[in-house]
Amino acid sequence: MKTKKYINRYGDEYKFTPTEDGHILWEGNFQWCRSSWPNVYDDAYRRYQEDGGELSESEFIEEIHRQEYDADGNWLRQSDICEKYSPYVYSDLDTIDMVDPSGGPFLSRGMDSEFIHPDVKGKKVDQFIRVETGYKIILK
Repeated sequence: MKTKKYINRYGDEYKFTPTEDGHILWEGNFQWCRSSWPNVYDDAYRRYQEDGGELSESEFIEEIHRQEYDADGNWLRQSDICEKYSPYVYSDLDTIDMVDPSGGPFLSRGMDSEFIHPDVKGKKVDQFIRVETGYKIILK
């Protein structure tokens, strides 16, 4: 499979090359770039359940991020669940789930592989591993 080139709005060129092990090598200029790590809710959700909480894990995750605003859009407060359990949420610093070089392209966990390279179909981005020339995009 051949390399796909992408030029962002600042003229930076990025190359996406399918690898023999079924992933994608992403090369280019990552000097100005942001990335993120996924939140881990396991400890917070376990404590919530031990306290008698009845929400499903997905409902709990939604609630822990809920904020309340007044009619004019001014922030009022966090949800009670957020106040009590957010100190137990942490980032998985061993897993990069989003990479966004200045000027693009923005790529994140869950994106379809075909969006990144048309020859790699039926997979989704799972994580990114930093390599000398950029990132190896791990697909599932």
